[in-house]
Amino acid sequence: MGKILRFTQLIVLPILGAGLLQAQSTTSVYDSTLAKKLKADDYGMKKYVMVFLKTGTATHLSKAKSDSLFAGHMANISRLADAGKLVVAGPFFKNDKYRGIFILNATSVEEARELVAIDPAINSDLLAVEFLLWYGSAALSETLQIHKRIEKKSH
Repeated sequence: MGKILRFTQLIVLPILGAGLLQAQSTTSVYDSTLAKKLKADDYGMKKYVMVFLKTGTATHLSKAKSDSLFAGHMANISRLADAGKLVVAGPFFKNDKYRGIFILNATSVEEARELVAIDPAINSDLLAVEFLLWYGSAALSETLQIHKRIEKKSH
């Protein structure tokens, strides 16, 4: 009896699982209006530019100067977010290479360079940047709107 039960589990459970997966995939609801608003392709994806922030060459600035540059950096982040160009930003935990990341709603590295061109921390070489095109979910563009609804404190 135990062998028959195991055989049934081996055959029936995977079939049921596959049926559930198929049922889930056929119940998704395509929203053409939202897809168009987010500039999604047929796969719900779009092009972004990742901006990796690293420690720059200006390592001997005074604390006051460094603080001032970072205040300008945060103001630039807010400006990009308000313009709908910043999708995600944040610092990395302590590591030997990267300080933080931006994901920009940009379709080329040239456009991304223009978007960060007035960032004082980048202009002063306090932060160095590395740009990389990335293909990700167009839904990522909604992240900041959701974030506003879940943050208790603002920077």
